[in-house]
Amino acid sequence: MINETYYKRRYVVTAIFLVVILIYVIRLFFMQVVDQSTKQVANSMALLNQTIYPSRGLIYDRNGELLVYNQPIYDITIIVKQIKQNFDTIGFCNILGITREEFEERMADIQNRKKNRSYSQHTPQLFASQLSKEELSPLQESLHRFKGVNIRKRTLRDYTYNSAAQVLGSVGEVSQKNIEADPYYTRGDYSGQSGLEKTYENYLRGEKGVEIILRDNKGRLQGSYMDGQYDKKPISGGNLITTLDIRLQILAEQLLSGKIGSVVAIEPKTGEILALASNPTWDPKLLVGKQRSENYRKLLNDKTKPLMNRASQAQYSPGSTFKTIQALSALQEKVITPRTIYPCSGPSSTPIRCTHHHGSAINLENAIEQSCNPYFWGAYRDLLEKNKDIIQSFNIWREDIKSFGLGERFKESDIGEQSRGSIPSVELYNKLYGVNRWNSRTIRSLSIGQGEILVTPLQLANQAAAIANEGYYITPHLNKTDSFLTKRHDTKIDKQYFACVKQGMRRVMTNGTGRYYQVDSLQMCGKTGTVQNAHGKDHAIFIGFAPLDNPQIAVAVVVENAGFGATWAAPIASLVMEQYLTDTIQRQEIKQRISTTRLNPDVKE
Repeated sequence: MINETYYKRRYVVTAIFLVVILIYVIRLFFMQVVDQSTKQVANSMALLNQTIYPSRGLIYDRNGELLVYNQPIYDITIIVKQIKQNFDTIGFCNILGITREEFEERMADIQNRKKNRSYSQHTPQLFASQLSKEELSPLQESLHRFKGVNIRKRTLRDYTYNSAAQVLGSVGEVSQKNIEADPYYTRGDYSGQSGLEKTYENYLRGEKGVEIILRDNKGRLQGSYMDGQYDKKPISGGNLITTLDIRLQILAEQLLSGKIGSVVAIEPKTGEILALASNPTWDPKLLVGKQRSENYRKLLNDKTKPLMNRASQAQYSPGSTFKTIQALSALQEKVITPRTIYPCSGPSSTPIRCTHHHGSAINLENAIEQSCNPYFWGAYRDLLEKNKDIIQSFNIWREDIKSFGLGERFKESDIGEQSRGSIPSVELYNKLYGVNRWNSRTIRSLSIGQGEILVTPLQLANQAAAIANEGYYITPHLNKTDSFLTKRHDTKIDKQYFACVKQGMRRVMTNGTGRYYQVDSLQMCGKTGTVQNAHGKDHAIFIGFAPLDNPQIAVAVVVENAGFGATWAAPIASLVMEQYLTDTIQRQEIKQRISTTRLNPDVKE
């Protein structure tokens, strides 16, 4: 009976053992197959995944001149798990020239999961960054003393010229927002923060590589794992060829020295931006390396706002430069012809006075040449009063004007920092004056480019390009290898109306306000503007293109608080056109005078 009882217990014991074994098998399966965290921890203790950063793509100008390249720098990473015991903290600090307090503070930041959400004590964590070869040399010689400390090579940007800072942009450390938005980035990575560096970040950055290094049970590096079979080589970023002519860009910046303003130059037939200069500016090297944060703070607090790209972000009334497309709209809507005349009584004219005496009963070409305010007020009045419904007429005029690229950002463009400008709407005037309580006289300042109209210098240059092309423009852009020729925009003005306006702009340079700065052989065309400014002296503005018959360059210049457009903006534009079309400057005395004259004492040299 007893033997039979033991015999039955044998099955129970066997069943218990089988259940326990099954539980272990299931648990091991879950740990090794389903749950990868244990495997990752084990691998992280046996294998070191060393990130290999790719070289960032180089940036060139349109003629193959190298603008932006890379210089080597080094980071120090620490594997926290490996430095907790017997780590020579004092020796490590002495070599790096930091205090123990600084060491402890950095370690606390590394392990703070709010600041470093990707923290793991088993993987390399960034301890110090952007060290030069000279700064790193003492540590390299003693690296064997510091278990868990590793060095990784990276690159920082360097520049051939101290020019085009706002266009090229800068590279800086990624934010937590960047990391959360793109799994490519980890703490301590860099990305484009502005300009072309930001616009083409995904193209320029390349792809990271990984080198897997085997470690023994004491954490010592034993060499490449599986002879590098599972390593991944980095892929360098793509090189970017820009539309910029760096010599033209440098000249534009020189001419703006001591002034606040901008110069934009465009190749009309392609929309390629030849120069995009804004002043005040800075040496792009200031926003590289460990001094980046301090220099950025200084630029940010500078009251002249150098970080603002005035070429594409500043907004101004266009003043008399607007009269060119005001004329085109009036021609298109058939309220004037090239022979239409309007009376002018000079400064005695009403309701808009003329700025000078030039005779009366002038035609359109002469009106553009003389910048006659009463003429363009008369044309605008007749356009709005052509139909009994002023709202309909106003909206037709507004669409004509907007078709030149005014009042909106160039959405297809690769210029990231842009302002919209403003072409006022019916809704705005209904809000300001009340429904049916405004008319052509109420908004007469629009006829001469004042009032509620706002444009950017980029839009002004594009306007000049559209006139040069006799009715179309290509989206302004900076990437020469990406063809924008399919991004053509036709204005609402028929081609037949442009010849008269272009001849008027030619007369500005031969007989009008630009006559002192033309180069006869280049057939320059232009229009000056002097824009009222509530905060000081008037702004000087100029738009133009050359040559008349086969335009190769369109230019817009704005010089803030400089007075007459003919005094400062026109000579700057003419020198830019001369440089681009002849590859030299013959009028060195004008260049010297413009470059060395300081109009704003707040602008640092």
